[in-house]
Amino acid sequence: MSELQLCSYDYLLPKECIATSPIFPKESAKLLVYERASDKITHTTFKDFATFLPQETLLVFNNTKVLPARLYGTKITQDSKDSKTKGANIETLFHKEIAPNIYLMQFKGRLKVGHLVEFEGGIFARILKDIQENALGVGFKEAEFFKIPQSALHTQSIQSLESPLSREEFFEFLEHFGHIPLPPYIKRQDTQEDKNNYQSVFAKHLGAIAAPTASLHFSEESYKDLRQNFQNTEVTLHIGAGTFIGVQTENILEHKMHKEYFCISQDSADKIKQASHITAIGTTATRTIEEFVRSGRLKGECDLFLHPHNKPRKTNAILTNFHLPKTTLLILVASFIGLDKTKQLYKEAIAQHYRFYSYGDGMLIL
Repeated sequence: MSELQLCSYDYLLPKECIATSPIFPKESAKLLVYERASDKITHTTFKDFATFLPQETLLVFNNTKVLPARLYGTKITQDSKDSKTKGANIETLFHKEIAPNIYLMQFKGRLKVGHLVEFEGGIFARILKDIQENALGVGFKEAEFFKIPQSALHTQSIQSLESPLSREEFFEFLEHFGHIPLPPYIKRQDTQEDKNNYQSVFAKHLGAIAAPTASLHFSEESYKDLRQNFQNTEVTLHIGAGTFIGVQTENILEHKMHKEYFCISQDSADKIKQASHITAIGTTATRTIEEFVRSGRLKGECDLFLHPHNKPRKTNAILTNFHLPKTTLLILVASFIGLDKTKQLYKEAIAQHYRFYSYGDGMLIL
């Protein structure tokens, strides 16, 4: 099959291979190592991760931090007499800030422009505009958020009581009432443990709605050891909803990539430029490196799509988890090793009972 055909990136995965929770200790997770120079496959664990790295490599980590971006609320209506009626339950997912107190949200439920959703803490959202981006799908809306004192909510009209949320208040609201946005293939509710488990030990900058999953394999101790024994640096790319949405075009070159905010310090940029060998910890670190190499920008929006016809220019090696079929993440793996080898390694991982997806095992391509 052609490397440009979407159907080429499909595969069958037994349900029992999908990891719904992490494994502990983290170093016991399985690791498939593929060495391109010798075409050698090694099955090991993360305990031995560092032993496969070239001593001269620069490790690049994505230090984004996952927001508790999923919210649960209730649709409300208000009649001419200012009485308020609660309606259907509404689930929403934060994506990004568009303007002061205007946010791009994904809502599950029937909502039109002007509709209101009530959340805990006396917080409301008003739908301002429907957004339909092919890269993200239907269901995204612009919304503004405001608060109303609970004591006055049932005595006066909503509009007369509105107090718009500042940026700080909005993110504080997420921290207090939001839920960790576990990927849709994890068929369970998030737990208190997920607030720690679905976050890397080096997470610093809030903004992602999904974890850079290759990073989840490192404990405080193993991360400290890597920093002591290898050159290292950090970049930031805030992972958005597009990471979970499959490619929709049969020719992958026609796919419109989602945009995600990235930021690189001047020190990190200098290290990347000077490095003779780079190992990216995850697909998002890879895309950030390659965006910088191509554009020279230290921050902005990244919509770089790496595939077999647009290969990495600076990144020599990558640590990555096993990804869903027909996704840009799987296609990115093929940008390093080609379609045939990617499918071979995935078939091998399934045969060896590797755990797939966000909480699953990993693969190091050298």
